[in-house]
Amino acid sequence: MSTLKNNIAARRIALLASKQEVLFHASDLANWWGIVNKNTLRVTLQRYAKQGLLHRVYRGFYSLVPLASLDPVAVGAQALHRFCYLTTESVLYEHGIMSQKPSAWTFVSEKAGRLKVGEWNFKSRQLHSRHLYGSEGVVQRGNVQIATPERALADLLYFNPKTHVDKPVDWNGVRRIQKAIGYPLTPHRYAHP
Repeated sequence: MSTLKNNIAARRIALLASKQEVLFHASDLANWWGIVNKNTLRVTLQRYAKQGLLHRVYRGFYSLVPLASLDPVAVGAQALHRFCYLTTESVLYEHGIMSQKPSAWTFVSEKAGRLKVGEWNFKSRQLHSRHLYGSEGVVQRGNVQIATPERALADLLYFNPKTHVDKPVDWNGVRRIQKAIGYPLTPHRYAHP
């Protein structure tokens, strides 16, 4: 009987490894493994975590590798479990446009919220879908969507038109993105209106 359980576990973990991802929500695991009983899923996940086959990130969220070895941006995007992209202060700080380090990795999605995973803090600002799904200035980095500096600044100006930046930016690029996404324009901020 134990050999059968080991074979089932090995097949399930191999299936996860074939997904080319390392972070999974319990609901996804239930679908992929064909487990409909919530108690069976809970016990299975507890057993796999105890055996070291999976690492529990938090309730209902698991990883194939230890949390410390993961990219915090990927963890945040997967933890939000909806379409989102990294933007605003996080991107602007990364590119040296803002000098103050943000207290949380900041995303935008259809829902606002805060989340702490391990030592990492994440924030999601709510952005209406008419703006959120506009792909102008959003690029793919690995499994995560990330705003370009111009898109990040356009997003931040949408939330706070009086925001301050510490380094010159491509205001023409920001204006172009604001128009493409349908954001209100902020001509008083442009170097050349």
